[in-house]
Amino acid sequence: MSMGEIVSEVSSHGGGLVEVTGGEPLLQEETPALMDALLKAGFEVLLETNGTRNIGLVDSRCARIVDVKCPCSGMCRENDLQNLRRLTPGDELKFVMGDREGYEFARGILEGLAAPARNTVLLACALAWAQVLGAGDIFIGVNALDYSGYPDCRPAYIEAFERMANLATRATVEGRVSVRIHAPLIRMTKAQIIRKGMELGVDYGMAHSCYDPDGEGRACGRCDS
Repeated sequence: MSMGEIVSEVSSHGGGLVEVTGGEPLLQEETPALMDALLKAGFEVLLETNGTRNIGLVDSRCARIVDVKCPCSGMCRENDLQNLRRLTPGDELKFVMGDREGYEFARGILEGLAAPARNTVLLACALAWAQVLGAGDIFIGVNALDYSGYPDCRPAYIEAFERMANLATRATVEGRVSVRIHAPLIRMTKAQIIRKGMELGVDYGMAHSCYDPDGEGRACGRCDS
């Protein structure tokens, strides 16, 4: 069937809500195009995915229901955890927990997502400390290529914060300091960032991405991140 024939067939059954599911719909290359066609036809569209494929391929106007595999499933390492950064307010997460380990895993994932306006908080602290030091240059490692769910990683946000920072303190208003927010990684791909780190001698064995490290700074180990 052509895309138009599918949409026509769906329309013939009435109703305004369509859910695309069935294992992993994104294994079919045509799925994003089908969902776009359904949206254009006026349907409310949902996607239920098993969490192993990039939901960023799907129009964010769709409600994307992402199944995050818990350890008891035996497929935990198949999760595309970058999907957590691609979520929008209309999306949903789904966990099937078969034991306590699954519960702790799910809780760790949800706690890791609870970081609203995080860069605003961090930059505000950095701005205050910079003023104490008499410094004007502030550096932050945000990246704009995969910012879904984190709008404070975009160049427009960095530029707006810099303008605000220069209106925010006595030192900047009096012209004694001019604040500049530097985001050297903002337009780099993940591969470029890793290569640059290697060029600079970064010990990646000391690095982790964790919102809940232990007292010695080690990652909690509750998710694949």
